[in-house]
This record gives sequence, C-alpha cells and structure tokens, in this order.
Amino acid sequence: MTDKPSKSEWQARADKEVKGRDLTWHTPEGIAIQPLYTAEDTEALDPGLPGFAPFTRGPYASMYTGRPWTIRQYAGFSTAEESNAFYRRNLAAGQKGLSVAFDLATHRGYDSDHPRVRGDVGKAGVAIDTVRDMEILFDEIPLETMSVSMTMNGAVIPVLAFYIVAGERAGVSADKLSGTIQNDILKEFMVRNTYIYPPQPSMRIVSDIIAYTSQNMPRFNSISISGYHMHEAGATAVQELAFTIADGKEYAKRAMETGLDIDAFAPRLSFFWGIGMNFFMEIAKMRAARALWHDIMHELGAQNPKSKMLRTHCQTSGVSLQEQDPYNNVIRTTVEAMAAVLGGTQSLHTNALDEAIALPTDFSARIARNTQLVLQEETGITNVADPLGGSYYIEALTAELVDKARAMIAEVDEAGGMTAYVASGAPKAAIERAAAAKQASVDRGETVVVGVNKYVLDEEAQIDTLDIDNHAVRKSQIARLEKVRAGRDEAACRAALDALRDGAKGEANLLALAVDAARQDATLGEISSAMEDVFGRYNTLPTPVRGVFAEAYENDSRYDQVVEGVRAVERRLGHKPKLMVAKMGQDGHDRGANVIASAFADMGFDVLSGPLFQTPEETRDMALAEDVDAIGASSLAAGHKTLIPELIGLLRESDRADIKVIAGGVIPQKDYDFLRDAGVQGIYGPGSNVVECAADVLRLLGHNMPPAGEEIGEAAE
Repeated sequence: MTDKPSKSEWQARADKEVKGRDLTWHTPEGIAIQPLYTAEDTEALDPGLPGFAPFTRGPYASMYTGRPWTIRQYAGFSTAEESNAFYRRNLAAGQKGLSVAFDLATHRGYDSDHPRVRGDVGKAGVAIDTVRDMEILFDEIPLETMSVSMTMNGAVIPVLAFYIVAGERAGVSADKLSGTIQNDILKEFMVRNTYIYPPQPSMRIVSDIIAYTSQNMPRFNSISISGYHMHEAGATAVQELAFTIADGKEYAKRAMETGLDIDAFAPRLSFFWGIGMNFFMEIAKMRAARALWHDIMHELGAQNPKSKMLRTHCQTSGVSLQEQDPYNNVIRTTVEAMAAVLGGTQSLHTNALDEAIALPTDFSARIARNTQLVLQEETGITNVADPLGGSYYIEALTAELVDKARAMIAEVDEAGGMTAYVASGAPKAAIERAAAAKQASVDRGETVVVGVNKYVLDEEAQIDTLDIDNHAVRKSQIARLEKVRAGRDEAACRAALDALRDGAKGEANLLALAVDAARQDATLGEISSAMEDVFGRYNTLPTPVRGVFAEAYENDSRYDQVVEGVRAVERRLGHKPKLMVAKMGQDGHDRGANVIASAFADMGFDVLSGPLFQTPEETRDMALAEDVDAIGASSLAAGHKTLIPELIGLLRESDRADIKVIAGGVIPQKDYDFLRDAGVQGIYGPGSNVVECAADVLRLLGHNMPPAGEEIGEAAE
C-alpha cells in the first residue's frame, strides 16, 4: 500500500513533463481552468440531490431515468401548408413536441402584403397572417395533447391570440393547450432586435400575457426566458447566465407589481439556453442557472418549490456551425447536444449541418433529429440522474460560475433592474465586446475551428440546400389574406380592433382583447397596428464597440499591412474609405454586422452603421446622402436574392454604380454566381477572416493590396 499522492506532488510531476509550461487555461469568462481538480477544490461544496433544492443537479428526482428529455425541433418555413407537412413527417419519425419558427414579417408585426417585408415572407420561418394560417399550421395535429413551443416576442400578442382561437375552432379550449410562448422582450432589446414597441409598453405586454395565461391556461408556460440569443450574439457563459437570470427576476417583479401572487405564475416560467462547444462550461452553466434561480425566487418570496425550480429548453449553437467543411457541423451538434443532456435540459433542439448556409433540408433535419434519438436510445445516458454530479471539475466550475454571475446580477440590481440596465446599453455593449474578442481570437488562430482556420480543405464540396421562393410564398399569403378579409364581418372586426386600441390606452388585458379581435378574423398586422397607434414603433441605431480588434492585433504584421493600405487609399481619395454596413429587411440579428463595423473602424475605415430594418430604397438614400464608397449588406435570413439585387439596381438608377456592394452572412455558395451576376463584388460567408475581408475591400477600391504573407511595396500607393 502506497501513500496517496498530494496535488502538489502531481503538480511537480506535471511540471517536469511539460518543462514548467503553465497548463492553466484562461476562458473568455475570466475563469482560470486548472489542469487538474481534486477533492480539495470541492470540499466546501454540496450540490445536493436531483429534485431537491437548490436543484443544482436537476429539477426532477428521477430525471431521464423516468422519462427522457423532449425532442423538440425548431422549424418553420414557407407557408403553413409546407410547415404542417414537415411537422407531421418529423412527428411520425420520433419527434415529441413542436417548436414553431415564424418568418421575420410575422415577428415584426407586419402582414405579408406590407411593402417593407417583400424580401422576408416565408424565408426564415413560416408566414402567419391570420387565424386561418394557424389552423392550417396545426391541421391534423392534436392540440389537446401536443406540446407547442412558439419563439415569438415582438408580435407575441396576435400570435398567441391566433393559437388560442385556432384551438377553439378545433374544439380545444385554452385550458387544455400546453406548451410555451417565448415572450422574452428584454433580450430582444439587447441582442436579437425583433421588437416592435418601446421597452415600457413591451413589458406591459409580458405582464398581461402572464396574467391571462395564469387565469386561463394552467398547462401553458407564459414565458421562456432566453439566454440563447445572447449566446448567439457572442455573450460569454457568465454574461448569458447573469443577464438571463436577471431578465427572469425582472419579469417576476413586474408580474408581482400587477397584483399577481408569485406562486400563481412562477411554476409556469421556463428558460432557454444556447449550448456551445466548451463542453464542460455548458454543463456547469445549466447547473449554475438552477442554483441561481432557486435563490432569486426564494429572495422574492416564493413558497412553492415548483416556483424555485428552473426548467429549460436548450438549442445547440448556430454560431458554432460553419460554412466550410460543413459535415463537421454534425460532430459539433452532437457534442453540444451531449452537453445539454448532461446539464439536465427538459427539451432540446439540435441544429442541422447546413444551417450556416441555408434552411435545413429533409436530409439534414433527419440527421439533426436522429442525433437525439441515438443519444436517448443507444448511449446509456438516460440510465443515471445527473451522471456528472460530484465531478471535481464540474462542481468547482459550477460554483465559480454562480459566484461570477451573482456579482454581475448585483450590478444589474444597482442599476435599478434589468429594464433600466438594458436602457443604458451596458449589456448590449458588453456582449458586443465579447463577440468582437471571440472573432479576433478565431481570426488569429488562437481559437481553433476545424476546417476554418486549421485543417482547411483545398476545395469545398457542394451540398444540397433548401431554397424558398419568396415571391411565390408572398403571392400565396396575400391571396389568403384577401380571402379572409373578404369573408369576415368587417364592422365587428373594426369594433374589436377599436376596443384593443382603447385598451392599450388604459389598463385592460391586451391579450384578452386581441383574442376577441382574432375571433373576428383581424389580421396580425391589424392587431399589431392597433397597439402601435398607442405605443409607437421602437427604433434604434447600432453603435458598435471600438478598440477590441486593434488591441487583439497589436504588432500583427498582416493587420498592420491592412491599416497602412487604408491610409494609402485615404491619401489617394482625399478621405478615409467609407463603408456603410447595411441591414436590410426585418432580420435583427446584428452580431456579424457589428463585428464587421467594429473591426473595419479599428483598421481605419470610416464606418457608417445603418439602422436596422431598412428597405433597399432607404439604404440607397442613406448611402447617397453620406457619399459612401462601399456598402456591406449583411444577410442572415435568406433575403439576399431579393434585397441585394434591388439595392444594386437602385444605385444604378441613381448613376452611382461606382459604389461597391459586398455581401456577408448566411449565403449558400450556389447563390454566389447569382449575386455576382447581379453586381455584388465581394461575398464573405461564415468563418471569413475579417482582416482578409478588409484587404479584399481595399482591392475593390483600387488599392494594390498584397496577398497575406507578402510585404507591402511601393506599388501599394
């Protein structure tokens, strides 16, 4: 029998093996990850048991040993008919719950015939204009037994009203409907931007939905507090944890201020996390979230243990998916799905391999769904509740995340709560700094992405992608809109809309009034407009962070080449090269646009960030007024084949074909020739190196920029 070696003895042996090199890893969260964890690191920690407070090890005692997590694939595209057929195929193949993706016109409260959304209808989700659309969406799907999740925040009132009335028309009363509506508007003001109204009336809408569902829909979750979109926007695990839990605290306090008892609504609150590639960090994040939420709800006075029990849906990361060597995305999604499961999720969506390029095909969607089936049926993961509980590393990392998130939540509280903190712009700026730092780390090769900055293929293989005929979908939707309007009692519909408008001026429950309007076949756009008449429509101008790229690339020769190239162009033009970063259409995902704006500004470009949701005409007008040299059109919602060619045509009509138009974002390679033929001069997909993008733009502006690795010469002038 030998004596048990100490951690210091292990350290001495490890130091000898690696010749004294420090093996500590510093994460983006500012956590120093030791190369070894032992009982010494966890002796003061007690994570408890699954199903018992503080629920660190899971909300239910049996966890997956009693029932596995729900396979809830997020999907929706084109028309209600197409999406319904897709849902039914997936349900027949083993999916257990539905998660509806709506198109951006719907998110932003516009009917499909509105001129602002002609490039958005049916492209990144299903178009829903009327109760009739919702009826078709769930045709032959039993709403009394099927759990339905709906990712909707901006137009949450009409969408939920349509769902309730569609249920009524199918013979299913509201008290029998089960599922979740996202209804998380605070994170929209931070990252995703599919808001409609200003913050204060938006928070009233959240409270009205919580009140209505508490009284009428006991099986329905009134809110899904989402960290996912913060994760996708570049937030660190600590930021995602702290801001999401703080959002939940704010919603609970607002509901209590309306007179609701916390235990009347809190058991129906749920959460939604993004799951990325730092495997153990993501597991620890979910465990930390449960501990934090338990303590927050206890502080707010909750008595019912179910009020303190954080239940969650998870989705594998979209931003970790890559256009290059895309079959690697299957592996990434599998790793992330395992992290979600080992972290204790209640339901899960697994992304398809082609989602960095286009909407999923049936082929890629089947692989994504079957990833979960294999984990459930073949791995043995479901045989033990919280199998990683007690891991020295997991428990220590969980505790560190709890401490760091608590400190950040305290900052939010000092600012007056999350509504005030969001209004200050502080969380959005913090997330944008984290996103820019991460992009710089990838570009410099410090963070490895296989197939992108290491082990890169000489030639990419083409894969089949799904393309939606936006024009055909819009035509179909407009025809149904006209039919619904022609067949309704117009006077009754107008009276219901007037009542909603009056209710918005007072204190009546907005969801109850919208349900009345939906029963009279008011459209989504009409219901949204009735509230907009009172609340107004909210707009904001992006203000990208500065200095992150300059700091990350200090003393980098290639970066310095580009900076000098920008100066050379400035000398030739008589002004700094001016780039307008444009977000056309109703897509509010602005991570990529803000990263580009930050990086190009740091490299010396004069960067103009256009407001979100511009039309091609508005983009053209702003570009002409500001006399830009180039326009970078950011596309993540598949509207590129409609909106970008339209912009180029408008520039030509204005005799400004000299303004270079480049495109970036989620654009399938099969569309590259189409865009080039339309006049796009540079296309940069996911994984593009930002510094090399800038070098390419300089070439487009006539500068003799050398390839990477070559010295800049006199000809550069």
